[in-house]
Amino acid sequence: MNPKRRNRLLIIALVVSGVGVAVALALVALNENINLFYSPTQVVRGEVPQGHTFRVGGLVREGSVRREGQDLRVSFDVSDGAHTVTVDYTGILPDLFREGQGIVAQGKMNGNGRFVADQVLAKHDENYMPPEVADALKKAEQEGAVANPHGPQ
Repeated sequence: MNPKRRNRLLIIALVVSGVGVAVALALVALNENINLFYSPTQVVRGEVPQGHTFRVGGLVREGSVRREGQDLRVSFDVSDGAHTVTVDYTGILPDLFREGQGIVAQGKMNGNGRFVADQVLAKHDENYMPPEVADALKKAEQEGAVANPHGPQ
């Protein structure tokens, strides 16, 4: 093989391998940073990734908000009407957070079966509910697990 062809082949091989490494690194970064949404029913069934960050959402159950002392620790129950997940959060809750309203929390499961949230998001107006929460509530209602996902009125 002549030296000119060998150099071209070497350059092409380096470029192809460099692009392959860049694509692999991008896929690994995307996989580590993806935050999938799960309903409380999916969390109870164990369908969530262990040790990875994900989002859970639903309605905050009436009477479930518990504050511990004078610090910023709070725990509350989130339900899709069929199942309930207890969320522990340390921080300032959004102004629109209240019982009976839709929320989405991002965090991880701990060893005790409780969801430890890093962030809590609340709906922004009277008619809005996060699409993931609305879909989870609709699915739970269609499965016949709940007659009225909004509780007694």
